[in-house]
Amino acid sequence: MSISLIIPTYNAESYLPKLLDTLKSQSIEFELIIIDSSSKDSTTTIAKEYTNNIIIIPQHEFDHGGTRTKAAKEASGDIIVFLTQDALPYNTKTVENIVKNFENPKVGAVYGRQLPYPQTNPFGKHLRAFNYGNTSYIRTLEDKKEFGIKTAFLSDSFSAYRRSALEKIDWIKDGLIVGEDSYAGAKMLLAEYSIAYCADAKVYHSHSYSILQEFRRYFDIGVFHKEESWIPKEFGKAEGEGKRYIKSELNYLLKERLSYRIPEFFLRNGMKYLGYKLGQNHKFFHKFLIKKMSMHPLWWDKW
Repeated sequence: MSISLIIPTYNAESYLPKLLDTLKSQSIEFELIIIDSSSKDSTTTIAKEYTNNIIIIPQHEFDHGGTRTKAAKEASGDIIVFLTQDALPYNTKTVENIVKNFENPKVGAVYGRQLPYPQTNPFGKHLRAFNYGNTSYIRTLEDKKEFGIKTAFLSDSFSAYRRSALEKIDWIKDGLIVGEDSYAGAKMLLAEYSIAYCADAKVYHSHSYSILQEFRRYFDIGVFHKEESWIPKEFGKAEGEGKRYIKSELNYLLKERLSYRIPEFFLRNGMKYLGYKLGQNHKFFHKFLIKKMSMHPLWWDKW
């Protein structure tokens, strides 16, 4: 199976040298494609040292789903791997390990394990531990009875898709504010493909979001679940998974002797919930206010 690896970029000069050097040393060959949203720094200059496959789009045309689809349609690979600019392969086997899952013909998509960068705050570290354990598994549509909306979980930071499966679900559509991975995962499951999690395919990737950033991120997730209401309708509401996460995070803080951060824990999760509910009801607000609450204000210019 031929492989294409796609990296969407914007002002990525601080990430690319180390990232592309690491990709150059991978144990398996692949076509490298950079799709850049008209960076204002030296991103494309650096990229040209590693690949001739560079697609440049206007910044206002960037779309979480549509931009990935644009690059994927121009890629030649049977397997399409997506990697964000701020993710870093753990070792030389990272790409090989994720694509080997497609030896199973029922697998339509795979996502790898994300390890936190050392400087990540405790909340960012727990998120990685909660979502990306050390045990691989495969999910099918029938698993929604047990795992609900988490059944369709994927990751846009490090994932791989069977090209024929993307074609079958009519690719990842344009116009998604966030959640292009969950959208694709849900579509894959409904098309009778499986989703695999590969704990052996690892990258470093994490964030230390502020409380305000968490609010804005969950506002956008609320918008996504409202606009794509068929996903929670088919797989279950996100609140159920949220309760499990909150319990896990509290236990994590206690285990790591970080009880002094419990007040922050309550404030942080309260703001997440508020952001999510406001996002679900975004149509009641003026666009000016919406753009202040959203992590992706430019997206609303198309709305």
